Amino acid sequence: MDTSFLSVLQTGGRPVPWLDILGIFLFIAGFIVGLGAVTVIDIHGFLGRKSAYWTEATTRTHKVTKPLIWIGLLLACSGALITYRDSGLSGVPLLQGMIAVALILNGLFLSFYVSPYMLTREREGRAGELLPDSLQVKIALSFIVSFVGWWGEVFLLVWYLVMVR
Repeated sequence: MDTSFLSVLQTGGRPVPWLDILGIFLFIAGFIVGLGAVTVIDIHGFLGRKSAYWTEATTRTHKVTKPLIWIGLLLACSGALITYRDSGLSGVPLLQGMIAVALILNGLFLSFYVSPYMLTREREGRAGELLPDSLQVKIALSFIVSFVGWWGEVFLLVWYLVMVR
């Protein structure tokens, strides 16, 4: 009797679709890493709107969350490419692709505009100063794009797996 790990998994005699498993695993892992980091930095940013303490904490925290968000996006996009490899770019995959583009553009704005601004202020000893209102408005809009985008992606993957597949 073969008791290896893979033989313990019951497949009902069907071949194991390892590529599909890998794709969905990477997709979900991307959401866990990316959305987890987004949630942390969004909460910090919300608290930092009116608080010098939380503004400084946000500046420090984003140094960790920023790469995690990009890693999450990379994992999720890799998983999507594998998962949707036979689906073509229509329906749910098309919608998720459009949302991914919005999340990438949003991330570029945050990484190459907001982040350098915050790091410069930190080097100047002004990390605890509240951000200007004009920048806070842009960051708030970015938060909305991020929140709706990431959670929309999760919902659409669930929809695809339950309703389409």
